[in-house]
Amino acid sequence: MRDPIAVRAVVLRRQGEQVAIEELLLDPPGDGEVLVRILASGVCRSDLHVRDGDWPRPTPVVVGHEGAGIVEAVGPGVAAPRVGELVVLSWYAPCLRCAACRVGRQWLCSGSSSGTHRLPGGRAPFRDPAGAEVLGYLGIGTMAERVVVAAEAAVAVPATIDPASAALIGCAVSTGVGAVIRTADVPAGAAVAVIGLGGVGLSVVMGATLAGADPIVAVDRDGAKLRLAAELGATATVLSTDAEETAEAIRDATDGGPEFAFEAVGLAATAELAIATLRPGGTAVLVGIPAVGDRASFAVYPFVDGGRRIVGSDYGSTVASRDFPLYARMCLDGRLPVGRLVEERIAMDAAADALAALRRGEGARRVIVP
Repeated sequence: MRDPIAVRAVVLRRQGEQVAIEELLLDPPGDGEVLVRILASGVCRSDLHVRDGDWPRPTPVVVGHEGAGIVEAVGPGVAAPRVGELVVLSWYAPCLRCAACRVGRQWLCSGSSSGTHRLPGGRAPFRDPAGAEVLGYLGIGTMAERVVVAAEAAVAVPATIDPASAALIGCAVSTGVGAVIRTADVPAGAAVAVIGLGGVGLSVVMGATLAGADPIVAVDRDGAKLRLAAELGATATVLSTDAEETAEAIRDATDGGPEFAFEAVGLAATAELAIATLRPGGTAVLVGIPAVGDRASFAVYPFVDGGRRIVGSDYGSTVASRDFPLYARMCLDGRLPVGRLVEERIAMDAAADALAALRRGEGARRVIVP
């Protein structure tokens, strides 16, 4: 297979404008690359940040960074994954050579090409019919019928997992569950609060349940999300109102404040709320990523006097080759009910509507099934 492949994809031509479906050309995989037929792609708030221009990114770009599919071809030098395997795509493909990778901290890789939205060799994965480059968001651009990605970005998982659930492992699940069991290492019996119940926040709830935390207090403005959080393991829920009333309700539900407060929205106000609720010795784990330039503040004296901490959790401290198969097995054996996060399965043509619903805060995760 050496000829270019025609694929439909969701393209953002300029930030702040609407996404649209375009037909693009995809060159076959080169050295260290694999061709993946996408079976499912989640619509994540990060895609909305890019579309709205909250995070400056180069364009034109195929959006999407939460996907799963079948390997259809591999380039020279690729031993894994193999043709025919179901893979979950990682939006931060490690270089495996830098100092962070050498000590097993691949989520801090300094040599990844993912941030360039190109393949490791520097080429853009897509071209338009006129031959102009089209980038793939974070090097994978999963809202497409097919993608070519670095082999390190494609991790094989059991073939029996639902592709929609597999796709969510690539971002929401690894980010949320990993924040609990990898970044924060929450012990059994710890009091936990989870602020924001999108796909990532609900994954934090699942991770806290998996860790044996108790109580687990879920916080959101949406009653339907609170009910889903309770079904996923939250022992108490708080319908968010104004900041002080919400903080007091969280403290009441955790006997004075959580030991771990997870912020999963990506707003300065909710980061401040997480910090304000902590009991002495508590840790605020900031999982959501706000718009570039946003700043938060907190009262320094009680923070220091109470021995409190703030921890940033990037991608749930994920090592994709280790964690994706683990989370997939947990999904299959019922310990991680990832399928409950799937709000709706939609066609690619509904991507713009799904982003609008995300902006309105509706539902957990919509998944594009090309």
